[in-house]
Amino acid sequence: MSNELPRIAWIGLGIMGSPMAENLLKAGYPVTGFTLEKEKLDRLSANGGTPASSIAEAVAEADVVITMVPADPQVKTVILGEDGVLAHARQGATIIDMSSITPQTSIAVAEAAARADKGLSVLDAPVSGGEAGAVEAVLSIMVGGEQADFDRVKPIFDALGRTVIRCGPHGSGQTVKAANQLIVAVNIQACAEAVVFLEKSGVDLDAALDVLAGGLAGSTVLERKKENFKKRDFKPGFRIDLHHKDMGIVTDAARSVGASLPVGAVVAQLVASLRAQGDGGLDHSALLRSVERLSGDTV
Repeated sequence: MSNELPRIAWIGLGIMGSPMAENLLKAGYPVTGFTLEKEKLDRLSANGGTPASSIAEAVAEADVVITMVPADPQVKTVILGEDGVLAHARQGATIIDMSSITPQTSIAVAEAAARADKGLSVLDAPVSGGEAGAVEAVLSIMVGGEQADFDRVKPIFDALGRTVIRCGPHGSGQTVKAANQLIVAVNIQACAEAVVFLEKSGVDLDAALDVLAGGLAGSTVLERKKENFKKRDFKPGFRIDLHHKDMGIVTDAARSVGASLPVGAVVAQLVASLRAQGDGGLDHSALLRSVERLSGDTV
């Protein structure tokens, strides 16, 4: 790459993708984007990006292609499909998949890119921090792939996040993300149970959560989701549907390596139950609703 900032194609402009692409625009990167929703393309254009009508158009001149889509099927279609990224990426491009998917799919993408014989580099780089972290450019980014490829595009990651770490070879970023989602789900469940316990005990919830946040029980989850719990505001920052998918990933991955996740298995079932009750489109802090139902409350 020259001294000029690399040209970026961004595929997938959802809750996370849109603000992340906008942060790259703020950092001076030229960004061409593609997604299925016209209003998201209009938003990109309004923030200085260039909308594209197809993946092929988006990636044609891109030095770096970033994908941020919901799950494995979309990654396979967008990257590996007949009209996908690999089919149309220019020689020597770097492909960064920031979706949360299985480590096996990330490895398959890297292997397919190598077979394409275009000199393509691939990194899996899932993120943690939710919508707020994406907007504020303070995401934690866990990366799998070759060190040289990581070093070359690290300035791009630095424009999106605060904690950027290469975790190992292809698939390693996804493995760490699976562990992240396990910790987050268990933490949200514990916070939800504490909220119901405190309220039913007649304790001032504001005071209780403030003092808990200042001690060992404090966490980013409690800080980020405190208002969701207090206001029962479950507008999605990260949907239960997606966390259900992620709990499936960590459960399967743990089984494949012989790791026992007894608490994780229970929380995975609670996430699945909440989804089955029709709450899949709500923020994952809506695990509170499940605790309330189990406690005899009508929600």
